Amino acid sequence: MASERRSADVSRKTKETDISVSLTVDGAGRSDMSTGIGFFDHMLDQLSRHSLIDMTVKARGDLHIDDHHTVEDTGIALGQALSRALGERRGIMRYASLDLAMDETLTRAAIDVSGRPFLVWNVAFTAPKIGTFDTELVREFFQAFSQHAGITLHVTNLYGANSHHIAETCFKAVARVLRVALERDPRQPDAVPSTKGSLKG
Repeated sequence: MASERRSADVSRKTKETDISVSLTVDGAGRSDMSTGIGFFDHMLDQLSRHSLIDMTVKARGDLHIDDHHTVEDTGIALGQALSRALGERRGIMRYASLDLAMDETLTRAAIDVSGRPFLVWNVAFTAPKIGTFDTELVREFFQAFSQHAGITLHVTNLYGANSHHIAETCFKAVARVLRVALERDPRQPDAVPSTKGSLKG
């Protein structure tokens, strides 16, 4: 496990989007994002930087309609890449939780890298848009990501006034719990952390 390279590449093409993702779990938080959606690129940069997962995302989508398909399909591709990179999920810490503050905003994230996808989302935005970006798409991204990564993810915004800050704390909090949960456990580096002996769902 210690010498295993945890990385994956995923390409996903439909009539609505064309997306390629490269991901390395044991990275330095390097990111290269190009989705055509400026705010979304900014959030993905935060996800990479604070999880220390190197990510490259290249997406072309039907932005003349809206941002929905591009955001959701990017979540699908990133989730698939993470699941492939983790393989049997041997030696991971598996669990993590965190309260993350940003100015007036506080958001909590908790994760179980369980192989069983589930999202609990208790986040209410104070505005329907951040610039031209629909705030409801933040949930759509994390729904797709958690489903295809095979993770249980709980995100709760405890309070906040600025929608940009609320969104950013969601991405940063998820990034930080990913960082902890995916760390290699020095006490059981080759074990699957489950009494079932499997974390593949």
